[in-house]
Amino acid sequence: HARETIALSIPLDGDAKTPPMFARNAVDGWVDARLDETAATWTDALNRVSIRAPKAQPIVDTLRTALADILISRDGPMLRPGTRSYARSWIRDGAMMSDALLRLDHADVARDYFDWYAPYQFASGKVPCCVDRRGSDPVPENDSHGELIHLANEIYRYTHDRAALEAAWPHVDAAARYMDTLRASERSVANPSGDHLAFYGLMPASISHEGYSAKPMHSYWDDFWALAGYKSAVDIADALGKRDDATRLTKSRDEFRADLYASIERSVASHGIDYLPGSAELGDFDATSTTIALWPAGEQASLPQDLLHETFDQYWQRFVARRDGAIAWKDYTPYEWRTVSTFVRLGWRDRAQQAIDFFMHDRRPIEWNQWAEVVGRDPRESRFVGDMPHGWVASDFIRSALDLFAYERESDESLVIAAGITASWIDGDGVAIEHLRTPYGKLSYTLKRDGDTMRLDVAAEDMKLPKGGLVFAPPVWPGASARIDGKRATWIGNELRIRSLPATVEISAPDAPTR
Repeated sequence: HARETIALSIPLDGDAKTPPMFARNAVDGWVDARLDETAATWTDALNRVSIRAPKAQPIVDTLRTALADILISRDGPMLRPGTRSYARSWIRDGAMMSDALLRLDHADVARDYFDWYAPYQFASGKVPCCVDRRGSDPVPENDSHGELIHLANEIYRYTHDRAALEAAWPHVDAAARYMDTLRASERSVANPSGDHLAFYGLMPASISHEGYSAKPMHSYWDDFWALAGYKSAVDIADALGKRDDATRLTKSRDEFRADLYASIERSVASHGIDYLPGSAELGDFDATSTTIALWPAGEQASLPQDLLHETFDQYWQRFVARRDGAIAWKDYTPYEWRTVSTFVRLGWRDRAQQAIDFFMHDRRPIEWNQWAEVVGRDPRESRFVGDMPHGWVASDFIRSALDLFAYERESDESLVIAAGITASWIDGDGVAIEHLRTPYGKLSYTLKRDGDTMRLDVAAEDMKLPKGGLVFAPPVWPGASARIDGKRATWIGNELRIRSLPATVEISAPDAPTR
């Protein structure tokens, strides 16, 4: 019944030092010191942003685990979607993981990734879809160019590092010019009429969308990433004072955007559908892919609203049928986490929470706070699961989970807070956010309900309000009596707009006496 502790010191990188030889009675002290150092390193890495939400503790815990999984899966500066199947990095995975990292205060990791990936760009300006130790993959996947530009812009927006943006500009400019050549190839005389009219001005067909791996398609996934890239390129040119380039890129952005919306209209009409299609030629339903139109493309307010709402209402009906066992199903990819963010942005708070409950149940195992790349209905079935944990899935979860507490809204240049928080979360200790990174600084606030009063306190810190201010979307009593810093507030729909910091918002229940 004795117990012995054996410590293994295993170098995991080139900087590891061989442990010294000790007398037996000194080993424990050395091991304990190393364990403490490691624990301190991870404590710092995983807690730069603090979220306290006792009623949603599984989400908070899984956020920290998902961040750790992304950081652990790095190979030097390379961000990998997984460590078993993927000895390479895709720019789409890396861009989306970097967005999650930027919001959780790991801008250095995102910047290292961009600096490593960008030099693999081809001389033509084409951005490779993925890179491994052999170099750039030549397969054309036409989302990649917009993703690299978007990543460069996001790093600047979060860090305000002008020198890094200057260094990124040649890559941004070359990628944007390459997108110009791609869309010009689809504006040829071959596309102005007939079935090809819906292809006019788009990114050419590619296999970037995994569903089109058998045959390239004109995927709107590519196009909305391209639009995000054009938008970011304009922002970068403006930030660097490159007026002529900004004018040129603005023309490209607006021309491409007009062609994209015309294509969607033609595809919808030719296929007789009432939702936003996944590709121009198929008119297929793919709501998970369509989420990219809302973020990062920021087109929520500009999309045909009837098609937008019908797309995600149909997704919801199919989701409920799957969840409730009304239809047979075998597996799904947890990229669907992106729909949670979309529900929040559409104001569908209850649907977002129901989707969260379903997806959280499918962690494998639940205590490990991770999802397989492919989630099976039967957890005991021997089957392909892909990588587990999976870095891109982790990033989809992180971004959607953070959107519950705060997200950017492009249409009015605002930062929307609490739009995904449910009423039960704000009872008792409520919710507290500290140092959530945004392009406008660190966001910190507390939100709780005490009887018939709900109170939001937003700190000032180094936060600079966006042009549209902060928009508070409370989980209960929208339209009830509200005050901001003691002054009666005016509701805009179900939202309150905050124009200065620090700020205190108090909302009284409809039947509570006014003060």
